[in-house]
Amino acid sequence: MANITFPIHAEFNSSSALVSCEWLRENIDRPHQVILDATFFLPRQQRNAQEEFKHQHIPGAQFFDIDDIADLTHPLPHALPSAEQFAQQVGQLGIDNDTWVIIYDNNHFFAAARAWWMFRVFGHEKVNVLDGGLSRWQYLSFPLMSDRTMPVRKVFDAVFHRELFVDLEQMRVIQQQGSRQILDARSEDSFNGHRPLSDAGLQPGHIPGSFNIPYQYLFTHEHHTLCPIDQVSQRISLAGVDISKPMVTTCGSGVSAALLLLALYQMGIHDVPMFDGSWAEWGRRADLPRQTTL
Repeated sequence: MANITFPIHAEFNSSSALVSCEWLRENIDRPHQVILDATFFLPRQQRNAQEEFKHQHIPGAQFFDIDDIADLTHPLPHALPSAEQFAQQVGQLGIDNDTWVIIYDNNHFFAAARAWWMFRVFGHEKVNVLDGGLSRWQYLSFPLMSDRTMPVRKVFDAVFHRELFVDLEQMRVIQQQGSRQILDARSEDSFNGHRPLSDAGLQPGHIPGSFNIPYQYLFTHEHHTLCPIDQVSQRISLAGVDISKPMVTTCGSGVSAALLLLALYQMGIHDVPMFDGSWAEWGRRADLPRQTTL
């Protein structure tokens, strides 16, 4: 089955979270549209997303920094900001409630999916992720630029949709009661507690009862696109997840968990929340249970 992407016409098509590079190339100057580069790298990757954006990006794109559009008073990285802060910062990027937002990154959907989730959390459904991101755009030899287009500030009205967000106390209850299946998007070695941790305050392992669905298995390594829906469904099923029952996603710090949300959305499941603090929060708490796998 081919990967499915739907073009955006005059009316918003909510059946897909994705648009193709080919579609964006043909519609790059579409009115009331803003393109965002949300590239984010883990510290171990030793790459600077903002510097790479300055060097080259899709024409007209603005940079969306998940570590800046975040609650900077929170001890955890890229914690979800308030609705007021989000509204102010995306308004500065030239986005209002009538703007179609197209988000890409250069790291396997990593933060493009999180930025997509953030817009949905704050009530904006006119948002799509570029399937394949910058890697596929470059593969297709589509144009790039280094100059930044200065946006015209807009007014964005953000409304927090609590049903798409889970905090630590909610997650504790979910784990205790088993009210939702917990889908963990980290790599197998991190999930099992085998990867060495550089943070001394973080314990290895996972939330007991979680299902491991490593985010690396959700995209094609050849084209950097989301895997065909039948493959995604099979991967989730093989992990033991029953998609007819409630779910919540988690990961290391609330980034790759959004890729699981994106994949589920493509399967027609639009109401799954994310545990924003993820293991970065749970794994610091000595009073919370954790599990490792031999």
